[in-house]
Amino acid sequence: MKQSYRHKRPPGKFQDKAEKPTSKKNFRAASRPSREDKTREDRTREDRNRKSKPEGPTLVRQKDTALIWGLHAVRAAWLNTQRRCLQLWLTEAGEAIFEKTLLESTEIGLARPSPKRVERYELDRLLPSGSVHQGIVLETLPLPEPQLHEVIDADTPPDLLIMLDQVTDPHNVGAILRSAAALGAGAVIMTERNAPSTTGVLAKSASGAIEYVPQIHVVNLARAIDDLQEAGYWCVGLAEEAKQDLSALDLSGRTVLVLGAEGEGLRHLTRQKCDELAHLPTGGPIGSLNVSNAAAVSLYEVRRQKNKFT
Repeated sequence: MKQSYRHKRPPGKFQDKAEKPTSKKNFRAASRPSREDKTREDRTREDRNRKSKPEGPTLVRQKDTALIWGLHAVRAAWLNTQRRCLQLWLTEAGEAIFEKTLLESTEIGLARPSPKRVERYELDRLLPSGSVHQGIVLETLPLPEPQLHEVIDADTPPDLLIMLDQVTDPHNVGAILRSAAALGAGAVIMTERNAPSTTGVLAKSASGAIEYVPQIHVVNLARAIDDLQEAGYWCVGLAEEAKQDLSALDLSGRTVLVLGAEGEGLRHLTRQKCDELAHLPTGGPIGSLNVSNAAAVSLYEVRRQKNKFT
């Protein structure tokens, strides 16, 4: 007879099922508090997380509209009388931090749509991946954009402008708009091609500055420089290889700062059209600045000189 090698359980051991050791899974379940033992907030949070999330987008936007998100960008747009706001989506957390802005718009009599409460995942699906929206998203029509001649031929034209030569990163352009608003530049001029559109990414980076600093898109940058020079503007191009420091120039009059894309810099024709080329006095192991940082430093120098002579 073939011998069996099966392990034989000692008689009488574990005969009572109630005495059987609790498995790891059962032990964890037994250690969790029951629903009755949990606080009301815990039960509410669990119920919210248990809700099924429908497949695909759940919010519908209109055609040819812009989405702006984040507290500062949406607040500036919401309070801008020139803005036509279509829909405002708020999560519970977004509603709490946007409440002051809603009250402010009501007090000044702005006609605005009623906010709609949504879940966070709905906004996550509506926006580009990784967008930091803080539970606040606004659908709006684009702002009307002025023409270059309307700005420079005005009764009181701005004394400081920025021109961007193929700067395509919306984060950089947004940061430049923010510096322009803080340091008093009247507009940012870009080409219609090879320039970012006014998307939510740009608006978020600008932190509300798109409501205060006009963006002007032109067909031809060289022709725009000609028009600016005829209007009495001194066009200064920023170039690392330029021989003179920006602070050595007289920037007290009407000035246009011209900045090029990182790496490539100003294009050849743009360089030729500028009245002067100048560099920033950088040094150390990293001898150049990001274009948005270079714009901020240059704007400060121009504003410093203008304040000195006024």
